[in-house]
This record gives sequence, structure tokens and C-alpha cells, in this order.
Amino acid sequence: MQQHRQLGPQSIFNEAETLAPTDPQILDRSIGGFLRQIRKLSDAQIDEIVAHQRIHGVRFGEAAIALRFASSEDVLWALSQQFEYPYAPGDGTSFNPELIAAVDPFGAYTEILRGIRSQLMIGVMAPDEVKRPLAVVSTNVGDGKTLFAANLAVTFSQLGASTLLVDADMRTPRQHQLFGIPNNVGLSSILSGRAEATAIHRVPELPNLFVLPVGTLPPNPVELLQRNSFGVVMRELLTKFDHIIVDTPAATHGSDALVLAAKCGLSMVIACRNTSRMKALNALVSTLTKGPGKFAGVLINDH
Repeated sequence: MQQHRQLGPQSIFNEAETLAPTDPQILDRSIGGFLRQIRKLSDAQIDEIVAHQRIHGVRFGEAAIALRFASSEDVLWALSQQFEYPYAPGDGTSFNPELIAAVDPFGAYTEILRGIRSQLMIGVMAPDEVKRPLAVVSTNVGDGKTLFAANLAVTFSQLGASTLLVDADMRTPRQHQLFGIPNNVGLSSILSGRAEATAIHRVPELPNLFVLPVGTLPPNPVELLQRNSFGVVMRELLTKFDHIIVDTPAATHGSDALVLAAKCGLSMVIACRNTSRMKALNALVSTLTKGPGKFAGVLINDH
């Protein structure tokens, strides 16, 4: 059995001191300090940037870019480090560019996502509300539900809150592809009693984000999701994570999404402008609002 050492206030401070960084480049949390670190800038180059900044009345990062001592990508990375905001540059190799909240955290689309996150956190996901997983549902494949769920999970994790993205779409799963993680073991393995410790994956570039993929596609997804084990698993995961976002199959595939929404206890609908049919959308919303769970609303997606 692992031994855990109890620490008093003074010993905590002592331990923190032993872990404190001594490298002046790490201690310097200014944007200049981070740019110096990644671009290996000399003192003379830093002085030149500061002089350009004063003469032209621009920010340090803008001056560094103007002098070609740094790129726009370097400045965005430095800002993310300065404000402890997880950021994964979208260079096409290290991170999927469709995860816009991760690769472009300061862009207009991500700002919209943050606004949606804020509305959820002061509404159905407020601290005084019962803690529930959020099921993201849609009427059709291609409505943008999967990308929205993934990017919303990223924005929650960027708050510093432990966030789990669950891929419960046992028809057309995609979260494992977006995050580049294995899919041999996942939610289906847990629900069928074949769980392994490797089912949940941490996203290295976004330290507060975890992903539970689907795993092996079962021949009976609805029956598997309707088992009591799904609710048991969600309740257990809620004790370990601050937020849980659940990606579901499109409603056209059957009743999977409705079952998941009811078991999660909280749902929202994603529709696609000029694509989603109002009759099907109204029917889905009507069913969800009459169900046992809370309904967060409808988002019309342009992307």
C-alpha cells in the first residue's frame, strides 16, 4: 500500500521551496522572458525590441514581430504561457487544426465558445446546480456536434478545471481521431465489464483535458447504453472530474442520443444553419424538454 505523508503548513512551504524554479528564464514570466527562452534572444536584441516598442508605442510582442525576432505564433505561445492558458499550436502535425479552441485560443470562434461556456456556467452548470454530465446532441450527422463537443471540452479545461470528454457515439465515433489517441479500449469496454486502466487518455498539450473514446463498436449500442452501468460510470466519473462533456450519436441513428441525454440529466442541441430540418429539430427539442433531464438550449452552428 502506498504511504501518504501528512504535511503541516510549514512543511508545505518548505516542500514548495525545494520545487521552486531557479532558472531566471523560468522565473521571468513576462512575454519577453518567454520569447527570450524560445527564440534564444540576446540582451542586445531584447534592448532593441524595447527601444522599438517605446518609439512606436506598440506592445512588446508587436515590436518583436516587426523586428523579425519572433513570429506571430511565437507571441501567441508566449502569451498563453504568461497567462497559464493551455495552447497547442496548430502546425498541422502536433495537433488537429479542427480543435480551434486549442490551436487558436485568441480567435473569434474560440471567443464565441467561451461565451457559450460562460452561459452554461451561470445557468444549468452553475455551482449551485446539481452536477451533471452535459450531453451534446443533434438531429443529423454533419451538424457539427462532435467538433462542438470537443472544442467546448477544450475551453472548460482551459479554466484549469479537470474536464473529461466522453465519446458515446457508438455509431460514427470521431473523438479519438481528433485527439490522436488509441481507440482499442474505451466506453464500450467499461460498459461491457472489460474496463482497463488505459481507457481514459490525458491530452498532453492540454493538461486538464482527458478523453474517453468509444472503444470497440458494439453490435447493440442502444442496449449497452441503457444498462444501469452507464449511470454508475457517470456518477463515479463525476467524483473525479469537474466537468464532463458527452458526445452522442445523431438522432437519425436511433434513440441512442435520447437515452444518453436522459441518463446524463443535462443536454443541449446543435443544429446546422441551412441544413437542419426544422421539423426534425423541433421534434428533438420537444422530446428533450419533456424528458427527465434539464435542457440547456439550441445552438445554431455555421461551421
